[in-house]
Amino acid sequence: MNAKQKMHHILDIIAEMFPDAHCELNHENPFELTIAVLLSAQCTDETVNKVTASLFQKYKTPHDYLAVPLEELEQDIRRIGLFRSKASNIQKLCRILIDKYEGEVPETHEGLTELPGVGRKTANVVMSNAFGVPAIAVDTHVERVSKRLGIAKPDDTVLAVEQKLMKLVPRDEWTLTHHRLIFFGRYHCKAQSPQCPICPLLDVCKEGQRRMKPAVKTKNKGRTTKIANEG
Repeated sequence: MNAKQKMHHILDIIAEMFPDAHCELNHENPFELTIAVLLSAQCTDETVNKVTASLFQKYKTPHDYLAVPLEELEQDIRRIGLFRSKASNIQKLCRILIDKYEGEVPETHEGLTELPGVGRKTANVVMSNAFGVPAIAVDTHVERVSKRLGIAKPDDTVLAVEQKLMKLVPRDEWTLTHHRLIFFGRYHCKAQSPQCPICPLLDVCKEGQRRMKPAVKTKNKGRTTKIANEG
């Protein structure tokens, strides 16, 4: 099958596996989502949700984040990795929102990526989930799965992975595909212990096939030894 046929096959399988895939970061508006995604860098969504449960009760607007000393905000998010730099970025971000956007999160990719702590991935997540603009955000799960399944090359940059997915996936499916690839990577094709033996995509996954070879060799070696002993 060609690249698009392969992508269609992959999308069909992960759609069956994770039909309800969605953004797992708890939020009620674009501003909260922006803060949550910023906090999620090098941190699990589960931990972020635990922190934002109280954080979003205390801070409702950009003004609220600027009304406290930086040290206080740092303490409020100290369970998050890189909490000091993230606290600083949050206050800088809030200042820009107030000064330039009347306290609202900008609805353009360019406006979002100019905010401190907001890179291309964060901007794509906010654009797709908060504003309904199709986008594929390439996080660590999407990158890993795309490379293992041969959608992208092992040495491709994050941007290259995003561009290849955008080319192969219909635009109206970008956001949903992003969520399903994340779920596939987070709950099935894990970084340390991928579930290759029961993976329905093993037929198109060279990485999975490579991982399965040692088991086959060990099994065959044991069979050969048994036959030799019997002889």
